[in-house]
Amino acid sequence: MTRRPALVAASHGTSSPDGQAAVAALVDAVRRRAPKLVVADAFVDVQQPDVASVLDGLGPDHEAVVVPLLLSAGYHVHVDLADAVADAEHGPALAAAMGPDDRLVDVLVARLREVGLRIDDRVVLAAAGSSDARAVADCRIVGRRLAERLGAPVAVGFLSAARPSLADAVARTRATHPVSRVVVSSYLLAPGYFHDLAASVGAVTTAPLLVPDAPPPTPLVDLVLDRHRRAAVAFNRAA
Repeated sequence: MTRRPALVAASHGTSSPDGQAAVAALVDAVRRRAPKLVVADAFVDVQQPDVASVLDGLGPDHEAVVVPLLLSAGYHVHVDLADAVADAEHGPALAAAMGPDDRLVDVLVARLREVGLRIDDRVVLAAAGSSDARAVADCRIVGRRLAERLGAPVAVGFLSAARPSLADAVARTRATHPVSRVVVSSYLLAPGYFHDLAASVGAVTTAPLLVPDAPPPTPLVDLVLDRHRRAAVAFNRAA
């Protein structure tokens, strides 16, 4: 029996209506781009349904790949989603997190242009942060890639768990470059609590990667589908 391919889009979940709408728009855009693919919404926290119940509902007729709509591979990917996949029947696969990836950098650059980035500005990348060193390393890689793209240094600050904090990174940048404008590049998937924290540090702050009432950036749709394709190919080769 041929199993129908399915993509389980697993986002963190948020209580922010704007954040919920922005992520839902991304999943809908993936669904429109790949109409032959079953695309299901799932959440790691805050919202429902959870990943386990979505996988159970898809059942044996679907070849499911869980694609984390998460910017780095921390606890949620390595533990929460890995456990959900391992415990599920019918052999689902787990794709890589969205980042690091140059398509994310493409969107970061576009957001910086939206706020009128100037040649003498100093950029601080605002990341959510994690107690998992692998996730922190992923964020620093994106910071380096953004610096390469801009041809200028990019500091990285974190909103939780990791150091330096975003507030400290902004303060250090201001102290080192007192005549430059500091611009915070929001390396967050969608509006919500963390983006509100980033915007509260008193610097020009870009929009997150996804914004409500606007089409999701094409590079993000491409990225989600690419993560699905790569995981499905690897899984079938190993089978």
